[in-house]
Amino acid sequence: MKEYSILQNIANQINILGAFCGKRDVAELTSEQLMKSYGVPQADVMVLFGGSILCGGDVLAQAMKNHVAKRYVIVGGAGHTTETLRRKMQEEFPEIETAGLPEAEVFARYLKHQYGLVPDFLECKSTNCGNNITYLLELLQEKGISFQSIILSQDATMQCRMEAGLRKYVSDKIQIINYAVYEAQVIVEHSELEYEKEIWGMWDMERYISLLMGEIPRLTDDENGYGPEGKNFIAHVDIPTEVRNAFEQLRNAYPGFVREANPLYASSSVL
Repeated sequence: MKEYSILQNIANQINILGAFCGKRDVAELTSEQLMKSYGVPQADVMVLFGGSILCGGDVLAQAMKNHVAKRYVIVGGAGHTTETLRRKMQEEFPEIETAGLPEAEVFARYLKHQYGLVPDFLECKSTNCGNNITYLLELLQEKGISFQSIILSQDATMQCRMEAGLRKYVSDKIQIINYAVYEAQVIVEHSELEYEKEIWGMWDMERYISLLMGEIPRLTDDENGYGPEGKNFIAHVDIPTEVRNAFEQLRNAYPGFVREANPLYASSSVL
């Protein structure tokens, strides 16, 4: 019983971080939800970021079918999650060649293969969350696409940081609509941490915990973080006390799990 109680507490802390990092501003990506929440039937742009797990492709496909945006973009070159995406897509669809492809192209091939859909633009140079944003903005400017509203869909572990990264560069008048590509709930089953429901392409549990824990130091606006008081890669993010406490408890339970930035994918923006 004591072991179960400890695991249950850990699951609760993981879910607190997951809810904080994996923002969704609407219940679902439909014109009805956008009209209800923002007074518009369509956003100007929707972006899927290649750091997402496989199910991100289905999220974008459904959004395109629902006509929730005027333009659709997939952003992603090669970063710390890319090889996992290539491998998992190849395992699921051997007919989709993924070797050496940037993330955006992997998802574009999946959309074409599975749904017959083609996004408007691909951005294939970026290597991290920082230049995901700067290259996206360069692409939109190059194509003459202005926007007042934009839907961001990223892996749930990185959704909050993606919004903060964009907020650094755009006016407060720009409506950023978050829609993390999944919502994960961790439970205790048979004395182990498990996902409450199956999510296609989901990280193994240790990787998920590590990704979540790695976000909190990055989002913290101090000399070591990515905010204005630190590296100045993202806009300021308020981190609730509950989230900080959850992070500290997880750090005690999983010492060494905080994901360090990989210098291989560094740029002048952010790791």
